[in-house]
Amino acid sequence: MSTRRGGKTPADPADIARVPKVALHEHLDGGLRPATVAEIAAEIGHELPVDDADGLGAWFEQAASSGSLPHYLETFEHTVAVMQRPEDLARVAREAVLDLAADGVVYAELRWAPEQHLAGGLSMAETVEAVQEGIAAGRAEAAAQGCEIVVGQLVTAMRHADRGLEVARLAVDHRDRGVVGFDIAGAEDGFPPILHLEAFEYLRGENAHFTIHAGEAFGLPSIWQAVQRCGADRLGHGVRIVDDIDFDAPGGPRLGRLAAYVRDNRIPLEMCPSSNLQTHAVPGMASVANHPIGPLADLGFRVTVNCDNRLMSGTSMTREMTLIAQAFGYDLADLRWFTINAMKSAFLPFDQRLRIIEDVIKPGYARGPSA
Repeated sequence: MSTRRGGKTPADPADIARVPKVALHEHLDGGLRPATVAEIAAEIGHELPVDDADGLGAWFEQAASSGSLPHYLETFEHTVAVMQRPEDLARVAREAVLDLAADGVVYAELRWAPEQHLAGGLSMAETVEAVQEGIAAGRAEAAAQGCEIVVGQLVTAMRHADRGLEVARLAVDHRDRGVVGFDIAGAEDGFPPILHLEAFEYLRGENAHFTIHAGEAFGLPSIWQAVQRCGADRLGHGVRIVDDIDFDAPGGPRLGRLAAYVRDNRIPLEMCPSSNLQTHAVPGMASVANHPIGPLADLGFRVTVNCDNRLMSGTSMTREMTLIAQAFGYDLADLRWFTINAMKSAFLPFDQRLRIIEDVIKPGYARGPSA
């Protein structure tokens, strides 16, 4: 696969840390502070593999690096366990907003599955309200610290369960109260998007936004179903779209019909370099330098940069951008392109997206690199 290094000097990490960022693929239950997991677990009597916060953070990252998406997902047993009480959901959401804002994120969509947070007796609607309470508190606190951030919820249905339509209705019921869209997540192999077709048809009938995890642990059929049968606005990960591109074709890369459709229709790809490396989402990917994000950007796909799960990958938006800058020689102008791509793709009204692009992102990058 080709890259677009072009002999440019990669953006400096200090500059990357200060510029505005947009996070579209951010799992709420994958971004907890290790100390928070440890504290709540102690309160509720949940046994953890490691007791101290520092060791726990290292454990999550190591356990998530098994090379298998199903094994990666097993780590969520512990984060979901400490997110069953309304006060804990609110706390986790508040801290996520503060951590993202401190990292320079100006817009974020936090996705999570209400159906996994009912063990404490809450209804799904009550879980959404608790998370929204935490988001509001986090935004207010961040603003007081001089860090303005806009945050929306993406309510998610687990693809191996049968509550897709119920969660889709929840998304529509709360779309003017903090929820900006819908998603399905979980083990991809064996649970194709088409299993939740009723939910997607309902959402389309309600003019609601949705993204679909596809092309992460499974190949082109998953992407085709998500796009052509279900009508996804965006693709969660979508890295396996490279399976439909012949990079060795005479005269340069040749796109197959599906890849061309995704590119030409500007369907955004929510790419997560560190997470994809951990789960071996693309065969033979030994480092971020082998991630498809570079070649796909070269070919004009609407590519966005995301963390996926900050806890499991031990990462941040600054780190993910630094990794791709170093791997592909991206400067601040390139990172600005990725950021505007993401903001264009957000599940936010057009005028609000445009305001953030014009009033926040562009001025934030206009300062240029440090001397």
